[in-house]
Amino acid sequence: MKAVWRTTRFEIDLSRPRVMGIVNVTPDSFSDGGTHASADAALRHCAQLLEEGADILDIGGESTRPGSPAVPLDVELARVLPVLREAVKLGVPVSVDTYKPEVMQAVLDLGADIVNDIWALRQPGAREVVAAHPSCGVCLMHMHRDPQTMQTAPMEGDVVPAVRAFLSQQVQALEATGVARERITLDPGIGFGKTVAQNFALLARQAELVAAGWPLLVGWSRKSSIGAVTGIEKADGRAVPSVAAALLAVDRGATIVRVHDVRDTVAALAVRQAMIEEQQGQELHR
Repeated sequence: MKAVWRTTRFEIDLSRPRVMGIVNVTPDSFSDGGTHASADAALRHCAQLLEEGADILDIGGESTRPGSPAVPLDVELARVLPVLREAVKLGVPVSVDTYKPEVMQAVLDLGADIVNDIWALRQPGAREVVAAHPSCGVCLMHMHRDPQTMQTAPMEGDVVPAVRAFLSQQVQALEATGVARERITLDPGIGFGKTVAQNFALLARQAELVAAGWPLLVGWSRKSSIGAVTGIEKADGRAVPSVAAALLAVDRGATIVRVHDVRDTVAALAVRQAMIEEQQGQELHR
């Protein structure tokens, strides 16, 4: 059976890796805060990402970098809704990165395809909003503690089984409400309350997460762990190692990579695909 991610308007074919382009409508995101803060600038960025080959757009109105303050509901809605109204006309799946059930309801009412939640629908009322929708996609992410405190006291011990157990628990709770498994994707939450070593353990042992049976969405793009191992301090200078991390994640079974640098990621995946096709051709002729 073909692997798909069922969303509001699209069944996303996951037989090949998909690239989710990041659209931060925020003044303070860790990498590109303020660059696309106005609706017009964000929509121009959406168009650019699609031109570069993005399969999915992910719009966010609240920074979740370590230590970032929570954004009031009205501010997040004012940032996200004007962009979403136009983005849903672009002919591709549109995800909204939010944990507030009121925002989830508002964006689903406007036709958003996916709810991408760093809290894995643990905020009161969030699970009910998604369950009440007939077909929206959802991404459940693992986060230790919250954005304000997650890096002041990161996880301890072997992170991989802990992340897998948490995500499995959240899936079971969501499926118990009637949400079909084809609507669900999981995210291990790289950088969300983990040490550098723990983040790379999640990459090295990613197969243990894939074995749980749900598609995996992974976001390594420009993260501080990449800076830690490369010595590249500025987030916007981490494009090359971010692409490397995305490729390594795909090779270990990730089906969606969430990235800032869409053009370079798409190009790298094209090289990988050419190699795979050549290998397959050689095997057929043996």
